Amino acid sequence: MPLRGDGPVEELAVPSGTTVEEHDVVVDGDVLVGGQSTVELGVRGRNVAIGERVSVGDDIEAEGDCRLDTWCSVDGNVLVGEDAYLGERVTVTGRLMVSGDLDIGDDVTIEEGFEANGWIVIRNPVPTIVFYFIVLSQLLRVGETDAADELAEALADGDDVRDPFLVPRSAEISDDAWRVSTPATVGDDCRLHGNLRAESIRVGERNEVFGSLRARDDVTVGSDTVIHGDVTTRGGTVTVEAGARVLGDVSAGDLVVYDGAEIQGTLRARGEMRLVQETGETDDGNVDDESDGDESDDDEDEAQKAGGADEDGRDEAEDTESDDADGDEEPGDDADEDEEPGDDADEDATADAPSGETATVKPNAGAGGDGSDADDP
Repeated sequence: MPLRGDGPVEELAVPSGTTVEEHDVVVDGDVLVGGQSTVELGVRGRNVAIGERVSVGDDIEAEGDCRLDTWCSVDGNVLVGEDAYLGERVTVTGRLMVSGDLDIGDDVTIEEGFEANGWIVIRNPVPTIVFYFIVLSQLLRVGETDAADELAEALADGDDVRDPFLVPRSAEISDDAWRVSTPATVGDDCRLHGNLRAESIRVGERNEVFGSLRARDDVTVGSDTVIHGDVTTRGGTVTVEAGARVLGDVSAGDLVVYDGAEIQGTLRARGEMRLVQETGETDDGNVDDESDGDESDDDEDEAQKAGGADEDGRDEAEDTESDDADGDEEPGDDADEDEEPGDDADEDATADAPSGETATVKPNAGAGGDGSDADDP
């Protein structure tokens, strides 16, 4: 982190798992605060580095090292798990407790005294940790991200590298509002107090923000996130993802709301408003359609099988009828020789012919009988 200038901290970055407990910001990783900022809350993290002319309104607790730059003021105690580095004209209204070594500059005021278990060095040269931060900032400035990552891993002593809590220059962080002039990014599983004001805002998943969101550009609210306030942007796009809840109003240039989001207030959009449905539901619908189609095919197959069975039955019946008809021709021929043909033909056709063939057999038999009767005197 540079002592002066804009520096590489170009956004407010709140890492995943950050919570605000009573009056402290609790972070699992490191904390870096840019110069000329005001933090009215206390800070608890692994390594804490505070830029010049920064005002901290409560205690500072660092598991590792703690760096307070020149002209810093802390309205509370400073508890350090390892080494501490205090620049010139630093003011601590409480007590300073250091488990390791203490490097301290000139004109430092510690109202309730200090205690260090290691070496205590009073000097003006830049401490080693500050030198590392200067080198890291220069690497990030020229775009050497790989070298910066290697340096960060070396500073972490082989421990797991966690995302730091970054506060840009000239920021204002309090229990009432978090105000920055840069973009703001909030990770996942965070619990924050205060209204968030930034150039653009992106809030991750499963967060709970007790305040409103306001930005000049785009605002994104992740899934399963609860915003206890309004979401407003001047000319950007507000995106509310599925499962998110906004307990206030939403005002934007363009508005995108995903299916499953809940907005209890009023929706206002100067541009277009879109409602987006997830594609997973469509895929499930297709699966259901395919299963219905399979069932219908099975029904058709069964119907075809049943129809085939009926046709076989009909074929057998026709064969039986034809056999019966062939058997009836011989008695008919005998009847032509010995008996009256009309009466015998009618009886045989009516008794032996099936109902489906009666209409074709009876007229022919009746016609033959009538002709024989006409020839008799």
